[in-house]
Amino acid sequence: MWPLLGSCHPAATPRQPGLAFVEEFARPGVGFNWRNVSCGLCKAVFTILDIALLNDLNEERVAYAVGEACIRLHLADELVCRQIAELFRDDFIRALQQSLLWPTEACALLVGPSCGKFDIYAPWNITLPKAPKPPITPPSPPKPGSPQSRVLFLTDIHWDQEYVAGSAADCKDPLCCRNGSGFPGQRQMEAGYWGTYSKCDLPLWTVANLLENAARDGPWDWVYWTGDIPAHNVWSQTRKQQLSELTVISRLIHKHLGPNVTVYPAIGNHESTPVNSFPPPFVHGNRSCAWLYDTMAEEWAPWLPKQALKTLRYGGFYTLEIQPGLRVVSLNMNFCARENFWLMVNSTDPANQLQWLVHVLQASEDKEEKVHIIGHIPPGLCLGSWSWNYYHIVNSRYETTITGQFFGHTHLDEFQMFYDEATMTRPLGVAFIAPSVTTYIKLNPGYRVYYVDGNYNGSSRLVLDHETYILNLTEANHSPGAPSIPEPNPKWTLLYRATEAYGLKSLFPSDCDGMLRTFINDDQVFQKFWYFRFKGHVSLPCKEMCKTTLLCLLRSGRYDELQNCDLVNGLGGNLARAARKTLC
Repeated sequence: MWPLLGSCHPAATPRQPGLAFVEEFARPGVGFNWRNVSCGLCKAVFTILDIALLNDLNEERVAYAVGEACIRLHLADELVCRQIAELFRDDFIRALQQSLLWPTEACALLVGPSCGKFDIYAPWNITLPKAPKPPITPPSPPKPGSPQSRVLFLTDIHWDQEYVAGSAADCKDPLCCRNGSGFPGQRQMEAGYWGTYSKCDLPLWTVANLLENAARDGPWDWVYWTGDIPAHNVWSQTRKQQLSELTVISRLIHKHLGPNVTVYPAIGNHESTPVNSFPPPFVHGNRSCAWLYDTMAEEWAPWLPKQALKTLRYGGFYTLEIQPGLRVVSLNMNFCARENFWLMVNSTDPANQLQWLVHVLQASEDKEEKVHIIGHIPPGLCLGSWSWNYYHIVNSRYETTITGQFFGHTHLDEFQMFYDEATMTRPLGVAFIAPSVTTYIKLNPGYRVYYVDGNYNGSSRLVLDHETYILNLTEANHSPGAPSIPEPNPKWTLLYRATEAYGLKSLFPSDCDGMLRTFINDDQVFQKFWYFRFKGHVSLPCKEMCKTTLLCLLRSGRYDELQNCDLVNGLGGNLARAARKTLC
């Protein structure tokens, strides 16, 4: 139960002066209230669980007790609490039985360091090769007329099979606009045909319409797709449903984009059920992720070669050559996620993924390849040791090899900077975080287009620019002259192009660092970023502490940097704690 209690956006914190940003970020999520889960309660529950689970016969009683606690603490409605307790029972209890964590350590892992110290396996270090680091040469802008690669980026689709236009958009459940949400009363919002500004996901016809428009806007050199296919009804999902949705969306993408466009997917945290449950490869049998990885390998076989499918089946990650001189690495970021309760058993480099990454990067360096890394959860939101090691790999050794990092998960339009470890002032990398396809929560549907230095000898393969496209739901759900009738063929429009919006020459790390400095000194430019961050649908400006803390988030490609920035600005850990609790 505990790893599930979170929200799509960072959770709300007790109201304090200057916490406007955290509160703005804390929109209603999956419907559970972290404010009712104190450290004392967490530790008490885990102490009781440790004692009770010494006897396997108590498992059903424990699940019932957890459901009762959920109900009495008003963490969710009774039906949701019961279903969640039952859904999580087997896997969570098995992970807890196999873990060596004391209650204080378990709560530190799941709730955060304010609730204890989680150091049973941390810190841990990845071994880097002894070969000397290549000389650092600042990248130069490509010559005018140089080839560019045009890359479509999709993330966080969250298709809701039960979406019903006209249903209640403000229901009591964690997810609305669906069969079972009821119908709106007077002055209540109803679900729009193409999507809704509420705690709702998307109907399939909106996803199909996006892909139809994207196909017309091609050609695409390739596509990055970073996961989260199912809707946010995380309390009532089954393996059969998850696999069905994976199959439908994978085939829909293949159908609309065609056989000549290669798609490189990454795994989101919502692909499994229970949500966030990704046991490392040492877990075998029915509790393993083989049911999910095997189906992914079957559906993605048209895009991925045999060797990539082999590591995908093993641990949900892979690498392959996109073009001569450019390689993609798709990471399974669920192995860095605090909400993945299997990491209570062992959180030290799950599946040896980071050590594998080092081997891939060293081989690419030896061949003078450039590497793009794709994944779902941004590295700055990962467990501390995982985040530190990833940052160390990027900065200490392979900054000239890794030329692009692309993530999703937050549903917002953001980025996180990487700086040299010695001074934390020289910008050397950017993790681009693209906005979601879904509307969850109160957003326009959207997608991203990246322009990358192209396929020619000496190309930097860095991101030169990007565009964000949206479907304006206010216009799409109401035809001109017939407000009650949706547009039959709505237009996906360009929201902005980064270099034009911010007056930049490119999106090299130095340019993005300069943009951050502009945000500090020019509030008009920063407010423009704030508007774009929510895909053109935000009501309140971001001022004072809101602005300061958001700048913290953008500078923090490493989790401990987020913590430090948080504490320096007097938030007492609230921003870091809120940023961790994402379940998008």
